[in-house]
Amino acid sequence: MASVTSLSDSVHQRLAAALSAAVPQAGSADPLLRRSDRADFQANGILALAKKEKANPRELATQVVSRVESGDVIKDVEVSGPGFLNITITDGAITQNLAARYADDTGRLGVPHAEHPGTTVIDYAQPNVAKEMHVGHLRSAVIGDSVTQLLEFTGESVVRRHHIGDWGTQFGMLIQYLEEHPHELDHKADEVSGEEAMSNLDRLYKAARKLFDADEEFKTRARRRVVDLQAGDPQTLAMWQKFVDESKIYFFSVFEKLDMEIRDADIVGESGYNDMLAETCRLLEESGVAVRSEGALCVFFDDIKGPDGNPVPLIVQKSDGGYGYAATDLSAIRDRVFNIKANTLLYVVDARQSLHFKMVFETARRAGWLNEDVKAVQLAFGTVLGKDGKPFKTREGETVRLVDLLDEAIDRASAVVREKAQDLSEEEIAERGTQVGIGAVKYADLSTSANRDYKFDLDQMVSLNGDTSVYLQYAYARIQSILRKAGEARPVAHPELDLHEAERALGLHADAFAATVAEAAAEYAPHKLTAYLYQLASLYTTFYDKCPVLKAESPEQIENRLFLCDITARTLHQGMALLGIRTPERL
Repeated sequence: MASVTSLSDSVHQRLAAALSAAVPQAGSADPLLRRSDRADFQANGILALAKKEKANPRELATQVVSRVESGDVIKDVEVSGPGFLNITITDGAITQNLAARYADDTGRLGVPHAEHPGTTVIDYAQPNVAKEMHVGHLRSAVIGDSVTQLLEFTGESVVRRHHIGDWGTQFGMLIQYLEEHPHELDHKADEVSGEEAMSNLDRLYKAARKLFDADEEFKTRARRRVVDLQAGDPQTLAMWQKFVDESKIYFFSVFEKLDMEIRDADIVGESGYNDMLAETCRLLEESGVAVRSEGALCVFFDDIKGPDGNPVPLIVQKSDGGYGYAATDLSAIRDRVFNIKANTLLYVVDARQSLHFKMVFETARRAGWLNEDVKAVQLAFGTVLGKDGKPFKTREGETVRLVDLLDEAIDRASAVVREKAQDLSEEEIAERGTQVGIGAVKYADLSTSANRDYKFDLDQMVSLNGDTSVYLQYAYARIQSILRKAGEARPVAHPELDLHEAERALGLHADAFAATVAEAAAEYAPHKLTAYLYQLASLYTTFYDKCPVLKAESPEQIENRLFLCDITARTLHQGMALLGIRTPERL
């Protein structure tokens, strides 16, 4: 199925042709078309063109109008103000355009693929081995997953990378403790829950830490163990692997609860780049990008200075020969550019790490690994705040465990579903409660621009009123209910029918889905899609209030309104899927 030309593109083409005919010497001028509350569309491009041609804008606008081809798409064009054009399109064009989208058997609703797709490596959802995931891990996972869906939908080839924290000096202490207490990570049964795996790791971590702080001899043994780990001693690596495997049982249980696909092959932690670190340092030093300073290998920047006015370097290798995050991140860039052959490296990472990534990217540019053809972008996100506007903590001042947060959201949502449920079994209420609760958490996160902080307020998130995923899910379920009740009547488009203004508004907005998806993907901005979908559900509510569907005036009108219902539902379903949110058929 070919992609469908949107109504705004059809109008744009006709106006651009009229502009070129009126002012041939201007070449191809942009009519600057946008949606308007005064008409269906407004074109503002004539003002700039008139200025350039030293012409009277209103006269030029009148000349352009006389050359606009009206009929099947454009019904009426009028000049307004200093030279704006107000354009109304025909009802038939709206219905026909939606009918073409409806007929797309690929399920893409006629949304085109990007013209020049490339390869993007997206680095997101980066938990740490042997540590509990907390509320801070939520945004990277949720934003990263949605951006991945958006990019893949537009035809981009996307490689996921989960850069887990699985290396470093703390492993000396953990491995040494396990060596001396070999049964600490044993399992009671074949099936291990994520909760059990995490409590094993947590208990071992606390015991090892206590011993490390209290016993000098254990501390010495643990430090020796770090040297063995870094030297690749097989027995030490085998014990290290136990911590990674145990942590993965836990990670996968959390991502499953988040209704998110994380594949084992995509988890390439810090340790995955160990073999490249020495060469990364050699390349940087030989090219002069990095220099030795007090024994450490450093990269300096003119514009990055500390409070004392001295330059703050990026330390690639410490004076004791150890490697920091910078060496790993730079090696990962080399791998992603030269082995995976990516055009875009996208990092979904907390805004507080912006300076680190600015320095890493600049270093990679100086080394020639990033250039005009390969770009690196940090999609920096803000902090999750409590209702009081302060960083989200428990009453005891502890960081909030991610699992607890998700469980509470599911409980709250299940209560809302139970209250509204008419003919759902307990099992269905539990399933829907999970879909609504997880959807609510994701939507609240994604409906805020990533770089802003947002308040985590469960009461607001599971509310049926306002800009929430529950509102969208109920709109979808309501449409499915109407379609089920339609009996013999089927959704069929009737372009010959006149449309009510609520039908026109809904139809014009449904047509803008393709443009919204393209914009949200290009700007890595899921919040633009959430705003679009909320508006779609709101326009549907107005349509539902003003335009009887099953009691419409004629059989054709019933079919056409069922068709409008169905195309709206399909758009909601596809849009929510791109946010990683389920749309239950019944609620």
